[in-house]
Amino acid sequence: MFELVEPIKTERLVLRPFTPRDEEDMLEFESREDVARYLFNEPRTREDNARELAVRVNRTALRKEKDTLMVAVELDGKVIGYVLLVWLSEEHRQGEFGYVFHPDYHGRGYASEAAVEMLRIGFEKMNLHRVIGRCDPRNTGSARLMERLGMRKEAHFVESEIFKGEWGGELHYAMLESEWRASHGAR
Repeated sequence: MFELVEPIKTERLVLRPFTPRDEEDMLEFESREDVARYLFNEPRTREDNARELAVRVNRTALRKEKDTLMVAVELDGKVIGYVLLVWLSEEHRQGEFGYVFHPDYHGRGYASEAAVEMLRIGFEKMNLHRVIGRCDPRNTGSARLMERLGMRKEAHFVESEIFKGEWGGELHYAMLESEWRASHGAR
């Protein structure tokens, strides 16, 4: 079990629960076509964004299987994205992490910096055995990020589902707890 009680501070970022005051920052990137392109949702309208934010403010803990921890990533007082961790299986100690960032902040290492903290929570706080990440094969930036984090590509599902009206594929990456500890050590 894990609950985000205090914000997590990295070298440049603050990872913290979403709050109602994040609505405009969130809408700034969630409403963009290029952000929604590889997500299951369409670009968010103001109303969609408000509904989603109301859900996110309560996603602050992993108390039971299937719970999602979803935290805002803040840079200098502005929310530039989010990271998440889903507790997939208690019995098998499995989790899944993900991330979405404002395109204006791509290429500066912010996603890597925040994603490492989600993996740290998974392996060091939740004692997970395995954490996966998934992305669309066309999302080469996301695939490269998972590889930089030390995750291994385990599968490429080709035309495995209808995604936004066309056949889409999916890449699956994974990291084991032993691999995390070998590369990051435990704090």
